[in-house]
Amino acid sequence: MEIKEAIKKAKNKEQIAFKFLLDTYWNDVYAFQLKRTQNENDAEDITIQSFSKAFDKIATYNDDYKFKTWLITISKNIHIDLVRKQKHSIRNTSKDNEANYFEIIDDSPTPEDKIITEQNLANLLRDIKKLKPHYQKVINLRFFQELSYKEISEELNEPINNVKVKLLRAKKLLAAIITKS
Repeated sequence: MEIKEAIKKAKNKEQIAFKFLLDTYWNDVYAFQLKRTQNENDAEDITIQSFSKAFDKIATYNDDYKFKTWLITISKNIHIDLVRKQKHSIRNTSKDNEANYFEIIDDSPTPEDKIITEQNLANLLRDIKKLKPHYQKVINLRFFQELSYKEISEELNEPINNVKVKLLRAKKLLAAIITKS
């Protein structure tokens, strides 16, 4: 499959085209982010977000530009947004620079917080059970058993890129279920 053909098929929501584009450009976007973040986990997370956003907005892609350039630009913008959020968060936590002391905040959950968390977890588990079994399994392995993509790949005996795509789809489906409820 050629790139232009894959993009055309992706615009028609053909999954094989998304997989082809992901496999073709994953290393380029990941390497770009690894240079910027110098952190494998952050680079991987941003790369996944980049492909997710690109695939959501594939209809807006302009054929006058290279697809790789478009992907890298999306990835760069996501990274910039994350850096801005981190800087904003740091500024908010250091409001009182003039005082030479730090106020210690008790972040431990209150009994009410614990009850709310338990209820939210119960609702989340209920929503996860609405997914197809293979999506339930990949969500469980990643977020509850906290396995890496490589470990999930070995557990499911599937290529790592398939695991990433499956997890991305599972998260999107779960988000749709949660917003409906």
